[in-house]
Amino acid sequence: MKNLLPIFSYILHPIFISVYATLFYLYAAGDVFSTQEKYFVLIQISVINVIVPVLFYLLLKSTGYVKSVMLSQVSERTIPLLLQCFLSILLVKRSIVITRYPELHFFFLGALFSTILALLLVLFKKKASLHMVAICGFAIFVIGLNIHFQMHNPYWPALLILLSGIVASSRLEMNAHTSREVLMGLFIGIMPQLLFLYLWL
Repeated sequence: MKNLLPIFSYILHPIFISVYATLFYLYAAGDVFSTQEKYFVLIQISVINVIVPVLFYLLLKSTGYVKSVMLSQVSERTIPLLLQCFLSILLVKRSIVITRYPELHFFFLGALFSTILALLLVLFKKKASLHMVAICGFAIFVIGLNIHFQMHNPYWPALLILLSGIVASSRLEMNAHTSREVLMGLFIGIMPQLLFLYLWL
């Protein structure tokens, strides 16, 4: 189990969560969007939230600013979090607009506020588990969509809650975070999503 847990830190890395959330949203929405539009949305999210950050990470790594994709040092987090804030604003303002994709719009808006909170902690030389921020925000989004689209499927929320626990165990097992940092990540990930849930549920 000790060898298996770290794998989840990579599979459920924060950089991929937005793609997973988008895939689930498009699946839950059913026939609301055409296949072509679904591909278009997914490509946009993949480029803005995965490819651009990866290229930026490689740039930072080449300059020695970051040492690991896990951003284990507090000092390494400022620029990546600022970039994520900018990309999230770009998404909610120009791409995932409220008039067309209200549920996904508020998910990314919640993610933006979570990122801002994580950035504020960095300014005070503290860090929260970004893995927990991402997976817990995703879990609340899935629970909300399950209710909103009347899917009546308890397995998806249960799976995300289970994965949240696995990610927490993984971060602790890898000594990447203390239990306090994991709990802070959980709180930062959940609260903005819960607050915005009332605007679209």
